[in-house]
Amino acid sequence: MTPVTPIAVSLRDLERRFGDFIAVNRISLEVRKGEIFGFLGPNGAGKSTTIRMLCGLLEPTSGSGTVAGFDILREREQIKRNIGYMSQRFSLYDDLTVAENIDFYSGIYRIPNAKKAARKAWVLEMACLQEHARSRTGLLPGGWKQRLSLGCALLHEPPVLFLDEPTSGVDPLSRRSFWDLIYDLAAKGVTIFVTTHYMEEAEYCDRLALIYRGELAAVGTPTELKHQLMRDQVLLLSCERPQDALAVVTGVAGVRDAALFGRAIHLMTEDAEQLAPNLRQTLEGRGFHVEVLERITPSLEDVFVSLIEAKDRAEGAQKEFQG
Repeated sequence: MTPVTPIAVSLRDLERRFGDFIAVNRISLEVRKGEIFGFLGPNGAGKSTTIRMLCGLLEPTSGSGTVAGFDILREREQIKRNIGYMSQRFSLYDDLTVAENIDFYSGIYRIPNAKKAARKAWVLEMACLQEHARSRTGLLPGGWKQRLSLGCALLHEPPVLFLDEPTSGVDPLSRRSFWDLIYDLAAKGVTIFVTTHYMEEAEYCDRLALIYRGELAAVGTPTELKHQLMRDQVLLLSCERPQDALAVVTGVAGVRDAALFGRAIHLMTEDAEQLAPNLRQTLEGRGFHVEVLERITPSLEDVFVSLIEAKDRAEGAQKEFQG
């Protein structure tokens, strides 16, 4: 019998209201120990509010949940001592040296004196900053600051780590290096709860939750979301003057949505096979040379847009029916 992995984060009908505004609307989900769990959604969707409740910083209006085995309603202080948190804004002190920042956070997290030297050495090695311990933190490149910030969030060896847009503003190579660290932590049993607006980063997660207007739109692995929950089919269109072509294709019958992806266009439709010849004929009739027009596997961004569009259409139809 395969052993069951313990639950690190559990939410049941979690809700947060600010007056009449519902910021988080009855969210339920579970995250297992050692899982890399992605939390995706546009600004204002409810991601930060949810994380603040999980971190013990904001009391839920209703619902229940646990983080690292502690109740989010009754044991918020215990939660704070058993999680790590890294925000998108660099939260360390630029005027302090690397070593001084580590020492400061060792005090904040009440690291026992007997362990301080070992934990400090671990952070310096993990962040590849052994030779820069006396350097002012504000002078470090963005990628090194990021690794130092992660190390300080892990000084007290928390079982659950919350990362809020952790790679925002750093170069692609530093992002890739950062994710290698995340994989190593997860392999050692640390649970990672991460928000990101980089859709390619979402592919690195074990599972994802898509949140929209305070509600969960979908939960699953990247593969499940792309192959099981995607209702629309996606066509890739490559032609000259893509911006001008976009204005044309949005008016073609059968196109539910269209958006630029680099110099190509992704089009969503119920029936790609039926739409393709009509689309090609329309574009060529308007003087465009179609280089590529083929059905493709949807990206996570395609999935998210499709789910949001479907939700908006359903809500619009319900309002029209009620009206």
